Amino acid sequence: MNCCHRTRSSLGENCWCKFLRLGCLWLLLAPAVFGDFQGSTHLVELETDALKYSKEASTGPMAQLIRKIESGTVRLEWHAKWGWLPAFQKALGVDPSSQTLVFSKTSLQREHIHPGNPRAIFFSDDVYLGYIPGSPLVEVSEVDPRLGAVFYAVEQKPTEKPVIQRIDNCLECHASSRTMGVPGHLFRSVETDRQGIMDLSTGIEPVDHRTPLSDRWGGWYVTGTHGAAQHRGNRMGDDFVQAKTTPALGGNKTRLDEYFDPSKYPSAGSDIAALMVLGHQVHLHNFITRVHYMAVQHLAAYGHVDYLKSPVEGLVKQLFMAEEVSLEDPVRGNPEFVRVFEKVGPRDHTGRSLRQLDLQTRLFKYPCSFLIHSEAFRRLPDPLKQKIYRRMAEVLSGADASEAFRRWSADDRVAVREILTETLVDLPPDWKSLTRPSR
Repeated sequence: MNCCHRTRSSLGENCWCKFLRLGCLWLLLAPAVFGDFQGSTHLVELETDALKYSKEASTGPMAQLIRKIESGTVRLEWHAKWGWLPAFQKALGVDPSSQTLVFSKTSLQREHIHPGNPRAIFFSDDVYLGYIPGSPLVEVSEVDPRLGAVFYAVEQKPTEKPVIQRIDNCLECHASSRTMGVPGHLFRSVETDRQGIMDLSTGIEPVDHRTPLSDRWGGWYVTGTHGAAQHRGNRMGDDFVQAKTTPALGGNKTRLDEYFDPSKYPSAGSDIAALMVLGHQVHLHNFITRVHYMAVQHLAAYGHVDYLKSPVEGLVKQLFMAEEVSLEDPVRGNPEFVRVFEKVGPRDHTGRSLRQLDLQTRLFKYPCSFLIHSEAFRRLPDPLKQKIYRRMAEVLSGADASEAFRRWSADDRVAVREILTETLVDLPPDWKSLTRPSR
């Protein structure tokens, strides 16, 4: 069949090998990531009796779509300009307004990427699509609830069915200390020259909601306004030196025509709000995968997860945005991305949702991640999830007045508790009787 798992050589042996060598090099030279919990960057053994990454079939959105394509129940249409990209966006529910653009040479197709031809990344809650004009592949990755990140390549050829391959070789770099030791995704900020080649001597910053805005998005284009706050996007070569005397350089861009031809892409910009959501969800997905793997191993070895107190604590802090860096000035991005992102829900009876964005002083209106509604979180082993819920209840009731959650207002705690009580189906019964925090 045309839609099949072919050998690596059919997609270009030299391309894969060059990527693995160069990709692993920059990962080895990258600085340490945030300390989520002790041992959080140690590699997890992926091929054990309890965990069989390479042998286990994915159940994620892309794997489900492949089965439908192979059975003939779904037929995708080739697009004359963008190849298979629009068809996969539609079939996987990935909206074009989520477009972000990266010009650093960090993809398996690095030879096609430069500031005049950036790589577009589109995303939903559990799927990422990579597209580069003129390249031979569309890159697809999914977050499988059990396996974590699973990677695919789609040949950009107008065939009856798209030719798709699962690529486990990506784990050479995408299951490293940079992804919390499990199959995951990467979001980094790095200085580049004017060809998009990384300057490793300047360091590579991990990007999530804990990263100061001033350290985010080196090697990326950024559109949207952010007041007097600065970021590293839209800079290359000697721009980084010039920015020391001209801090606003590259900031508050609403168009990118000066850098490349935006008509080569489905959307015109690289939205700042989308970039903020992307950084948050990439790391949290890696975290959820990490604790899932650890729980499976502990249940197989000990029959319980009592030793996972530190990982549970770290995950609760991530879910509750406990270490989020506050915004200096309001951020305004693409209204279409905000509209599409917020409409998904779920919502409580008053219309509140964890997907509502704030963008005034913080990312979300309510300080709890929308990924608590993800399939990856839902399918965490139940003994682990019950521990997470108990720890969350301590925070939401106000019983935990520790420094990590001290900046939460009583209104925040009440709102998050009420939204979760109405929108999560597997909460412990005692959640409804949580003590209302004092104001």
